Amino acid sequence: MKRVLLAGATGLVGQATLQRALASTAVSEVVAPTRRPLPAHPKLLNPVVDFDALPGDAAWWQVDAVACALGTTIRDAGSREAFRRVDHDFCLAIARHAHAHGAQAFAVVSALGADPASRLFYSRTKGEVEQALGRIGFDSLTLLRPGLLGGRRTQHRAGERWAQRLLGALGPALPRRCRVVPPARVAAVLLDATLEARPGHHVVPSEQLLD
Repeated sequence: MKRVLLAGATGLVGQATLQRALASTAVSEVVAPTRRPLPAHPKLLNPVVDFDALPGDAAWWQVDAVACALGTTIRDAGSREAFRRVDHDFCLAIARHAHAHGAQAFAVVSALGADPASRLFYSRTKGEVEQALGRIGFDSLTLLRPGLLGGRRTQHRAGERWAQRLLGALGPALPRRCRVVPPARVAAVLLDATLEARPGHHVVPSEQLLD
C-alpha cells in the first residue's frame, strides 16, 4: 500500500479523488493539506496550512506519491497574479517539498491547450507548470489535460454552467477532445496514475478522460 499526498482536496476533482483514495485498498494513508479542516477519517491526515508559507520540514511530506488537483480560475482568484500563485507557485512548492522528502511519483490535473509558448495567459501558465514539474526529477510524472469539467462547483461560475449545458447538448456531434469531461473520471485516472507510478513522463489528453 502507498501513502499519497493529495493537493486540492476541496475542489471538484479533488473531492472525488479523496473519496476514491480513502476507499482504495492500495492506499494506506491520504495526506491532504488544506486551508480548512476536512471531515475526519481513519485513513486521512489533514494538516491545516497556509499555502503561502508551507512548512518545508514537516514530516507529513514523506509520501510515496502526489496527486495534485489544486487549481482556480482568474475570476475566482481575483487577478492574474493570484491565479498564477495558486496554479503555478503552490503546485510547484508542493512538488518540490514532496520530492525532497522522497516522493518519486507525481500526477497533476493540468488543462487542455497547456503550452508554455501560448499567447493565452491561462494556457501559458499551465504549460509553464508542466515544464517546471518536468525539471524536478520525479521518476514518474503524469499530466492530465482535461477540457471543460462537468459537475457542480462550490463557487457559482455562470459561464462554465452555460458552456456545460451547450456542450452537453451537442454531445456526440463534437470531437472527443471538446466534450465535457466527468470529474469522477479525471479523479480515477489521477489516482491510478499516482498509484501505478509508471516510469517516465506521460500526458493524458482530454479525449482519454471520457467514460
